[in-house]
Amino acid sequence: MKDFLKNVLATIIGIFLFGSLIGFFGLISLIGMISSKSAGTTLQDNSVLVLKLQGIINEQASDNFIGQITGHQINQIGMNEMMSAIKKAKNDKHIQGIYLESGFLSADWATVQEIRGALQDFRKSGKWIIAYGERFNQPTYYISTAANKVYLNPEGMIDWHGIAAQPEYYKDLFAKFGVRFQIFKVGKYKSYTETFTEDKMSDANREQMSRIINGLWSEVCTQVSQSRHISTSQLNQYADEIVSLDGGKSLLKKNFVDGLLYADEIKSVVKKRLGLEDDDMIHQVSVAEMNKAIINEDKGDKIALYYCEGSIIDKANSLNNNEPQIVASKVCKDLEDMANDDRIKAVVLRINSGGGDAYASEQIWHYVKKLNAQKPVVVSMSGMAASGAYYMSMGARWIVAQPTTETGSIGIFAAIPDFSGLMTQKLGIKFDEIGTNKNSTFSMNNPIPMARPYNEDEAKALQRYVDRGYDLFCQRVADGRKLSVNQVHEVAQGHVFLGTDAIKLKLVDQLGSMDDAIQKAASFAKLKNYYTVDYSQPTNWIDQLLGITEDSNSLDEQLRLALGEYYTPFMMLRNIKQHEVLQARIPYILNLY
Repeated sequence: MKDFLKNVLATIIGIFLFGSLIGFFGLISLIGMISSKSAGTTLQDNSVLVLKLQGIINEQASDNFIGQITGHQINQIGMNEMMSAIKKAKNDKHIQGIYLESGFLSADWATVQEIRGALQDFRKSGKWIIAYGERFNQPTYYISTAANKVYLNPEGMIDWHGIAAQPEYYKDLFAKFGVRFQIFKVGKYKSYTETFTEDKMSDANREQMSRIINGLWSEVCTQVSQSRHISTSQLNQYADEIVSLDGGKSLLKKNFVDGLLYADEIKSVVKKRLGLEDDDMIHQVSVAEMNKAIINEDKGDKIALYYCEGSIIDKANSLNNNEPQIVASKVCKDLEDMANDDRIKAVVLRINSGGGDAYASEQIWHYVKKLNAQKPVVVSMSGMAASGAYYMSMGARWIVAQPTTETGSIGIFAAIPDFSGLMTQKLGIKFDEIGTNKNSTFSMNNPIPMARPYNEDEAKALQRYVDRGYDLFCQRVADGRKLSVNQVHEVAQGHVFLGTDAIKLKLVDQLGSMDDAIQKAASFAKLKNYYTVDYSQPTNWIDQLLGITEDSNSLDEQLRLALGEYYTPFMMLRNIKQHEVLQARIPYILNLY
């Protein structure tokens, strides 16, 4: 009885403390929201916008509340916030220039291309950009070449080596545990499943990946060549020679940079641009401060910006929820709400995703098409809008992609692990079965076989299911792109294309930035005066805090530590089990270096 009372008392105290914690942080959050909305930032004259190119760029940065209080905060940069700040700085009389503080940035090439394009547009105003770094990786150097001048620490380095792809293959690893995969797919380029069944690239995948990385590198070299006046042949030679380690003087001589300065010395360059004396202070403006600046822009009609980033799933995934996800149930509701909001005159869907559940992609397509029937929907493709992400785009009126966007990948697959070897041979568990019908043990509610591999009837049924999904995908593309089904088949088969090829094949309508997509949406809606609002919001701190009750963040971290090199294949298996059988994903798991 005493132990029972102790447990009850401990539970009551725990609930009280947790409620108090939510109330405390809720009060702080409320005060912060009120203060941030009640007053903007007043900028000082002769100021400089500081952009710190370090960390991970997502389409929208979420405040990692759990990371802050546990000390595991990852530096995230919101693409939307950075682009907004650059655009505002261009038109703000208080901002004289931009200072790029470069480091190591993790982002896809279409994202950095869009940032670079925004900086080039900023310079058209007559304002200047200075870039400095102690070390540049390729994305930050590529962005920095949009600056008037690029400076490097005398002992710094610029990572310039080209682009490589290193797919990972887990066939032998799974074999150790007695797990093999049964594959059902359509499309010779739909090579996502190779990671489970092969130990090297297929010829089709090697050809496809070679075309992708060479296309990306050609785009990067061409633009760097134009800015730095180094021929593309020289840039390739320097990449081959690994000039990154040759020191600042060598990089200066090769025209990678305009000068070699220590961190304290670069301040004098900025002060000179501002007309300041050595003892004067530089008025620095952060991205957050720039976006809070009081600029009367919110006049006219409203265009909603809706961000879709990450893997496409039907319902929210409680584990590994630090990764962005496109949750169909939420997206469909939001799309319907935007359709019913008379204040919204047009919608721009910003997509950065390699696809996911085919069923979820179909549901989102339906609501995109329904919304587009009421008001213009324009898709802006970021680094990737492939497979299921391309599928959902077919309901839109217009598609804008970056030259380096990876898109297409029209194909379907199902990769289902067979655990019978693990269960019977490794663990010694035996199964027997009895049923009312020939295939009574087969169920789509639990399609992963534990006792035996699929028999011939089951395998044929699953392939029919995949074929039907592929035919529907092709029909959605044919209807959305105004092509015949035969024309779609010619560019399908899971084939991934860069934006530069996709526009030639009529898979997209225009090459350009998110601003171009916004302008197109305004044109469709016949808007003269308009402003944009971010309709989708990143996960707030309350949702993150409530997530602790499911131990999602802590469990994910514990799994990483416990499983080590086995964490990735474990998550693959888990995701396969949790997601729908039918998948519309980009055909490779790709690490670009």
